[in-house]
Amino acid sequence: MVDSAEGFIFASYLAWAKANLLRPIILFVVACLVFNLPTFIHRVRLTIQGVLYLIFCNDKSWKKPKDPASYFNSIDKSKVTKKTVVFVRHGESTWNDTFNKGSHRSALVFVLGFIPGLIKSVLYETYLVLSGKVDSWFYDSPLSYLGLGQVDDLGKFLGKKPVGVSDEEAKMISILRGDAGAPESKILCSSLRRAISTMAAGFRERLSRRPGDKILVIPSLQEISRNPDTLSITPAQKQVTASWIDKGSKICDFQKIFTQQTDMSLHKGNKPIKTNGLLRMNEFCDFVFSPNVQEEYVIVGGHSIWFRSFFRTFIPYNTDHVSKKRKVVNAGCVSFTLLKATTNEGDKYMVDPQSVQVIYGGF
Repeated sequence: MVDSAEGFIFASYLAWAKANLLRPIILFVVACLVFNLPTFIHRVRLTIQGVLYLIFCNDKSWKKPKDPASYFNSIDKSKVTKKTVVFVRHGESTWNDTFNKGSHRSALVFVLGFIPGLIKSVLYETYLVLSGKVDSWFYDSPLSYLGLGQVDDLGKFLGKKPVGVSDEEAKMISILRGDAGAPESKILCSSLRRAISTMAAGFRERLSRRPGDKILVIPSLQEISRNPDTLSITPAQKQVTASWIDKGSKICDFQKIFTQQTDMSLHKGNKPIKTNGLLRMNEFCDFVFSPNVQEEYVIVGGHSIWFRSFFRTFIPYNTDHVSKKRKVVNAGCVSFTLLKATTNEGDKYMVDPQSVQVIYGGF
C-alpha cells in the first residue's frame, strides 16, 4: 500500500509538472532561439556540417606517398632549399577535458568523472545555444581552464630571455620571442580557436612588444579528424570571437589580439568534406615556400594529430623517431628543418630527422 501511495504521489507531481511547466519551458526556448535567430541558424548549419563530416569525411585516409628520402638521396644538394619550422601545439581544449583522459589525471578519475563531466558540458552547450553566443563546448572547442594554464606557462617561458641553455636553443628561443637582432620569423596558425588562443597567450609578450606582428590563419593547418571539435565555428574571413573561458582570463586581452593582430584574410570557414590530411600537409609545405612567406623561420600553431601525421609523412620511412609515435605535449614547441626539392614529379618535401629539436615541453 505504501509503494502504491508513493507511486500515486509521484505520478501526480509528474502530471502537474507536465501541465504547468512544459508549456512555459517550450515558449522560453522558442523565444530564445527566435531572438537569437542568426546565431541559431549558424549553429544549425554547423551541426548539419558536423553530421556530414562524421558520415562522409575521410580526413585520416590517404594513399601512403613515396618515401621522401627516395627524392632527396639522389638529388643535387644545390637544388635543395630549406626553412626552419617550429610546431607549437595548442593547450588542452574543452573537448579534451570531456573525452580524453590526458596526463593530468588517472584512468579511474577519468572514468568516474566522465558522465558528470559530459552532463556539465551538454548543459553548458545548451546555455550557449539559448543565449545566442557564437561559442561552443564541442564545435571548435576552445582552451579549457587547464589549457589556459598550459599556454600561460608557455608565455612565461617565452616572456624572459633564456638562461642556462645551449647556444642553439638560445637562438631558437630568441627567434620565437622576436628579439632585436634575431632572424625574422612569421607566425602561422590553424583556424581553430584553441590554436589561435595558444598563439595569442603563448606569444603575448612578443605581440605586445611588436604590434605590427600578426598571427596569419591558413586553412591547411586545420586538424586532421572528422570530430566536431575540428570544425571551425568562425565564418569565412570573419574575426575570431573569444570564448567564454578566454574572456574570463587575465593572461592577456584575447579579443584585442584576435581583432588587431590576427589576420583572417585567408580563412575559408572550414575544410571541404573531400579533403584529407595529406592534401593539407602538402598545401602547407607549398605555402611555407611560397612568396607569401619570405622569412626563413616559420612558427606554426596547430594540432597533435596533424603534427604527428606530418612527421610520419615527411621524415624518411626507415628512420625511427619519437615524433612518429608520440604527440607533441600540450603547449609544447618543437623545431626542425623542412627541405624542398623540385623534381620531375613536382615539388617534394622532407624533414631532416637530425634537425628535430625540443624547445619547450617535448613529446
